[in-house]
Amino acid sequence: MVAMTKLGFHPNAYLSRKRNVKRGLISRSKILRILEGDGCNAQTVAQESQLNYHVVLYHLRLLEVDGLVIRKNKRPFHWKATSSGQQRLKL
Repeated sequence: MVAMTKLGFHPNAYLSRKRNVKRGLISRSKILRILEGDGCNAQTVAQESQLNYHVVLYHLRLLEVDGLVIRKNKRPFHWKATSSGQQRLKL
């Protein structure tokens, strides 16, 4: 995985209702990059991002409140990034 300082934060990692500290931005950036495709469950996100499962759930719920991710199905929930929020610039 490329270092976070070279990539920067995911544009949707910034939340409107929370204080955006560096640690949270890094975690949400990792989560959003994983969910950009077809999405997956929280356990898979935790394994791929190497974050604690409870940290992933915490940030997924914050992102859901801001409308940046949605959860589908019944438990285990399938999380997916929405198209709302800021878009990445294509270079």
